[in-house]
Amino acid sequence: MTFTPSLRRPLRWLVAGLLLTSPALAQTPAKPQPTSPAPATKPPVAKPGAAVPTKPQPASAAPAKSQPAKPQLAKPKPTAVPPAEAGVRYRSGKTQLDQGNYAAALAQLEPLAQPTARFARAADAAYLAAVANARLKQWPEAEQLLNLLRTEYPAYPNMPDALFLQAQVSFEQEDFDTALKTLTQLPADKLVAEREAMKATYLPRIKERNTWQRNLRRYPDDATLARAYADHLIAGGAFTDADRPQLDELIAKFSLDPARYTPRPRPVSVKKTSYNVAVLLPFELADPSWQTQRKNQFVTDLYAGLRLAQDSLQRAGRPIQLFAYDTGADTLTLKQTLALPELAGMDMLIGPVYKSGAKLLSRYAREHQIVCVNPLSQDGDLVVDNQWHYLFAPSSATQGRVAAQFALNAFGAGRPGLVLYEDSKDDADFAAAYKTTFEEQGGKISALRRFNPDVDESLAAAFAGPELAASSHVVVVSDNRRIGPYALRLVQQQPAATRPGVLAPGSWLDNPRLDVSQLNGPATYFIQPKYYDEQALGFRRFRQLYLQRQHLPPSVFASQGFELLLYFGNVLFQYGPAFQTGLSSAPQATGAIFEGESYPGGAHDNQVVPIVKLSGLEYQVMR
Repeated sequence: MTFTPSLRRPLRWLVAGLLLTSPALAQTPAKPQPTSPAPATKPPVAKPGAAVPTKPQPASAAPAKSQPAKPQLAKPKPTAVPPAEAGVRYRSGKTQLDQGNYAAALAQLEPLAQPTARFARAADAAYLAAVANARLKQWPEAEQLLNLLRTEYPAYPNMPDALFLQAQVSFEQEDFDTALKTLTQLPADKLVAEREAMKATYLPRIKERNTWQRNLRRYPDDATLARAYADHLIAGGAFTDADRPQLDELIAKFSLDPARYTPRPRPVSVKKTSYNVAVLLPFELADPSWQTQRKNQFVTDLYAGLRLAQDSLQRAGRPIQLFAYDTGADTLTLKQTLALPELAGMDMLIGPVYKSGAKLLSRYAREHQIVCVNPLSQDGDLVVDNQWHYLFAPSSATQGRVAAQFALNAFGAGRPGLVLYEDSKDDADFAAAYKTTFEEQGGKISALRRFNPDVDESLAAAFAGPELAASSHVVVVSDNRRIGPYALRLVQQQPAATRPGVLAPGSWLDNPRLDVSQLNGPATYFIQPKYYDEQALGFRRFRQLYLQRQHLPPSVFASQGFELLLYFGNVLFQYGPAFQTGLSSAPQATGAIFEGESYPGGAHDNQVVPIVKLSGLEYQVMR
């Protein structure tokens, strides 16, 4: 759930179904404090272009001719906003914030927060502008304003609320270490219940074992942290025998319920001679219009690939029965399908394709202990803490991690990298994982910038600045067709001797706006999870069988359906329907069409991420 800063007194936070209250500042700003101009040697911390423009001071008089002239640097003169005008802007910004017009509020308040504005209520303006950014989910911008508040106005009397918001901002960016550290800076008697509720909400998002262990060492007396980790071990299926001593210690130290924190028995997998697999997809058979049929062609192709894999398994002596369910395009139909008694007797579930339905089916799979495989999603959050849910594709975070490992070898760590990503969840997950992995292995990312591909100003701002020319490589994460030509043109304008390499999505290879000469750069690579060799025997055989049955060449969705069932069908026969333990120790499998599948060490998304390079008209698999 998301914490939302309130603008009314008292401040309210809705956490885990409880309404918690604390004093708010937005409607009762701090008593005006005189604000002196910032020292000339210390520029204000602010977003580029956010401060009111300054005018240079006149240069001082030249020295006498008998003395050598010393160069004089023009110092910016703080530009104060007239008090009457500043007051009007401030009140207008607060009103816009109260009415939910967050962008308009930000435009009024952010300039007043800068020290150069010399506004008496600059600290309140900074806090309220940070609130507006948080409402817009612009977490880096909110963090910047809160840093400004703490640096320039350290005596702000309502600093606890600012620290509380800053902890939320860090949590939202998955910077768990900074978030927990910030919460410890709150006075011991301030926002006690609220901070514990915040930790209880956000700590379950931690995925990395090292992050858990590091913070348990730093905060050994934090009961909420300890309970969250115990929940992670038990509910998430992450428990191993090596965790037993630490879990017992936490139970004893924090008086946790031993019955609740007894590890669940591992699923027992009983092998069968045949298996029943339910396919839950939005066929939308009730609407025969050509518009719906065309929109759902990818669903039909996916199912056709599944059916062809069923035939291949049957010929290999591994019979699988497919039961198709039309889940429609809304969750209501899916809920009705999940209520059918026969579904609980299935050995595996495949589907759905829409995120809202995926969450429902994930919960159903865990409650009924039936493995569910999502055929298309790259959202790693769907399989967090659920040992019964798998992604057939690599998650966006896994792609970012693998790409960073490749980039460190391909480009080195001598110069920093630059990461630009489209403003979407999957692309943001990729970018965050890339930065974390690259820097953990000794590299440096000079900037992590998001952009809206449909807004020219946003796109120009992402590529602006000296970072592009100074980078060893630029990572551009966007499937939008206008981005590839735009990015490659800017990169190819750089001097050849220092031109950065490019790491981009494989979708660029199918972009008709790009020609071979643009894609053939000597240090241009593509992340292509769906890569397959059209000349390989496996694909040629699949294509022949598909043509015989469908009288059409297979789409990539048909290929995915075929590969999915062929792989997981064989896994069912090898390990049984509760195949988690066997799959986690299985070696990487060579794909019939794609490069392969691998779920090592309990991973629940495919860890095979091909990275390719175009050489002439041929693809080279680099990883």
